[in-house]
Order: sequence, then structure tokens, then C-alpha cells
Amino acid sequence: MTDGGMGNDDDLVGGEADREPDPSDSLRTWGAVQQALREHAGYSRAEFADLVRFSKHTVESVELGRRMPDAAFVERADEVLGNTGALRKGSRYVTRGRGDVGLAAWFRRWARLEREAVSLCTYECRLVPGLLQAEEYVRAVFDNSIPLLSDEELEDQLAARLARQRLLVERPNVPFSFIVEEHVLRRRLGGADVMRGLYDHVLELTARRNVTLQIMPLDTEFHACLDGPVRLLETPKRQRLAYSEGQQNGRLISDPKEVSLLYQRYDTLRSQALNPKDSRGLLERLRGEL
Repeated sequence: MTDGGMGNDDDLVGGEADREPDPSDSLRTWGAVQQALREHAGYSRAEFADLVRFSKHTVESVELGRRMPDAAFVERADEVLGNTGALRKGSRYVTRGRGDVGLAAWFRRWARLEREAVSLCTYECRLVPGLLQAEEYVRAVFDNSIPLLSDEELEDQLAARLARQRLLVERPNVPFSFIVEEHVLRRRLGGADVMRGLYDHVLELTARRNVTLQIMPLDTEFHACLDGPVRLLETPKRQRLAYSEGQQNGRLISDPKEVSLLYQRYDTLRSQALNPKDSRGLLERLRGEL
């Protein structure tokens, strides 16, 4: 219901894979305190990095509030800097940047890559893609979460999803392509009023020149993406990446051969789906049926 796990992700985003997009005050404060304790102890960043067995880059990122310290970092830092327990206790109150609140842990890297991508493609067979969801549809999705979300969790996830959608408007030169199964749009999640609002919202978004929606009809005899949903993007450095998501997990894919295969499948699916004009026509008919 939320919109990846692999090694060497630092290469994909210029060494900023774990950077917080909008650091919280508590994250900055914890980093500043740790830096002050390090300097008081007389260690340079390089020396301290060797002692805690993390890279100098990681130490710098943590101290400047750009990266969330993990449990191992906190434990080793506290031991090296006097073993007072201050850093351990303080870490309990550190929160991530607002940019990550409401996003599943396995999706955060992909969400960061989305913000810089020069093109994005999405195929979905489960739900309307998050970037196209109307607010009440989002609420209906999260109302079906198991276990149930608290009111605070629901609002955080809602805010995160709506914030991601600003990409479609704020980046008008970036092409966004969506292919969605017809049955997804026929499922009356949340009821007729919610779906009516969803259709209006999708029709409004796909009227933009940079947003394309194609619907995969129910009566199709051919289908190139039977293995499930997939997302594709191209970075400013022209690197192509893919993302695949399942139950409680997601995978960022950078292997050129695998990514190339997924692009081939998506391109084939484009030729099998309804064209954008006919897709809008079908959406308008579905709205009229409510």
C-alpha cells in the first residue's frame, strides 16, 4: 500500500543514498552534540571514523544532520566519547527528516531518485499509482492497511504521498508515463464518491502535456508485464534504474541487463495498451457509469 534493498546504492545517487532530504531539528542537534564531544576529545573526523569503524564521509554526514545515525554508530560513538550514555539516550529522541516521514523504509531511496529523474514510467496492476491518487482515494487505501494505522500514521503517510505528487506539477519538462490495468480503475475502492473524485483527479492530471496515462484493457490477448508492477526512471546522468515492490519490501534494480529487460517489457506494454486518447475516453465512461 505504500509506494529497495541492494548493495552499492551510494553509486546511484552520488554518495547521498542515506541523506535526509529535509533534516529534523533533533537530527541536527544530535549531530552537533556528537561533533562537540568529538572535538572536545581531540579527535579529527578521520581519526574518529577509524575508531567507530565508519567512513569519514558518514561521520561528516551525521554531524551535519544529513544522515540518520544507525544503532551501531550511536553505540560506538558513545563508547569512544566517554561512555557516558548521553549519546545513547539522546538518540531515542532523534527523528528523521520530514521528507522521509510517511514513506516505507524500502521506498525512501526510490522516492529520492524520483525528485531528480529526467523521466519516469510506472506500470501498476494493484492500485492506481501513488502519483495519480486523489486524496480521498489515498485515505481509502490507508484505511485498508493491516494492521490498522493510527490517526497520526495515516496523516503522515497521506502528507508524504500528496507531497510526492507535486512532482507532476513542479517538473513540467519531465515526462511521466503511466500504464494501469483496467480492473484497477473499475474497483470501487472507498465507494462511488471516492472513485468519482479519483476519475476527475486523474483526468485533470493527465490533461497536462508531461503526464501520459494508458489503460491496459480487460479484453487484451497479449500482455508483456505479467510478472507484476514495475517503475522505471532515468537519472540526470542518463543512468536507467528500476524498482519492484511486493508485500512489505521493495527492490532497487541497477543491473544494466535487468533494467534493459524491464524497459523492453514496458515499451512492449505501451503498444498493447490503449492509446492516451482512448484511455481518457474509457476513464470518462467509467465515471459516467457511477
